[in-house]
Amino acid sequence: QVQLVESGGGLVQAGGSLRISCAASGSIASINSMTWYRQAPGKQRELIATITSGGSTNYADSVKGRFTISRDNAKNTVYLQMNSLRPEDTAVYYCNAILSRVGRPNEYSYWGQGTQVTVSS
Repeated sequence: QVQLVESGGGLVQAGGSLRISCAASGSIASINSMTWYRQAPGKQRELIATITSGGSTNYADSVKGRFTISRDNAKNTVYLQMNSLRPEDTAVYYCNAILSRVGRPNEYSYWGQGTQVTVSS
């Protein structure tokens, strides 16, 4: 079994900062990409930041320059540092990992349960 568990969400004022984390655990052989998504009420889930196993990153235009994605491969953990937060960043943030499991040849996609981030104006 594999689990992704997010943590670090909460309430913050506009202009503030927050760091959220996502730790993967279980029978993991290797993790390819790790990605943060978010979903606001009444909106579709959107990709906001991706990091590959080699450390290459990509960001949505809406967060570029404000958010930073990073990962600790030894801990199978991905982080999202969010600065200059805006009310429109309010959403449930989900992490996704593309990974291979011990003893299995293919890669699989796993999701965390989500963590709420609320930015007050």
